[in-house]
Amino acid sequence: MTTQAVSAQMMLSDGSSVNMLSTLTDGTEGEVQTSAVVSAGGGVSAQSIGTFAEGKAITQIIQPFTAATKIVYAYISRRGEILKVLPIASGVIATQPYPCNVVLQAGDTIRALTLASNTARACAYSVVTASGVNAIFSVTPTGAATNELTHILTGQSIGSSLQGQRIVSHYCNSTDGAKYRGGSVLVLNDRGLPVGSALAQSQTSLQVMPTGAGTCGIGLNFEAVCITTS
Repeated sequence: MTTQAVSAQMMLSDGSSVNMLSTLTDGTEGEVQTSAVVSAGGGVSAQSIGTFAEGKAITQIIQPFTAATKIVYAYISRRGEILKVLPIASGVIATQPYPCNVVLQAGDTIRALTLASNTARACAYSVVTASGVNAIFSVTPTGAATNELTHILTGQSIGSSLQGQRIVSHYCNSTDGAKYRGGSVLVLNDRGLPVGSALAQSQTSLQVMPTGAGTCGIGLNFEAVCITTS
């Protein structure tokens, strides 16, 4: 079973900076904790972000959550739910700071999923709604097919998860976009017609960043899919 390190750098509301660094098992979602080796003098033990910075706010993500080969998604977890989807990247690529405004509570953790190969076909679709709900949907396509993405925690469709809400920001992380019809994850309405889309971004080439383009409202029987050619 392979492993790889996931790291990030964040600014907090008290003006301090915190380095995140943990070794995760590929294919199994795990927690990214504060780095215990951030300086020769020590002083910071490996612990959950909510324990380390309770009551402080994350104001900026200086370095996105980064793995050597492939990171599928990362998010802040609160009481078992997705509180905030986080920016990701892989390898050594140019990145840019990402604004953030999350006041941390005890028990908050940062979760991430890595894979051993940067050509793995896993696709993740991260969304934020107008009411502030954050969600991640994923699928691993096989062959030429219509592949539905489902919620990483509940296994539900996007329609069941976000009925009546409107997506205002989203991004799709996949190295497989060249095989997608339209190069995108598509949101289909209850008649099977596309009403929204998010271009598949490869986190081995650039930092995956959110956009407001292609967003839409969500109804009960809506689906998020990637239609693959092979």
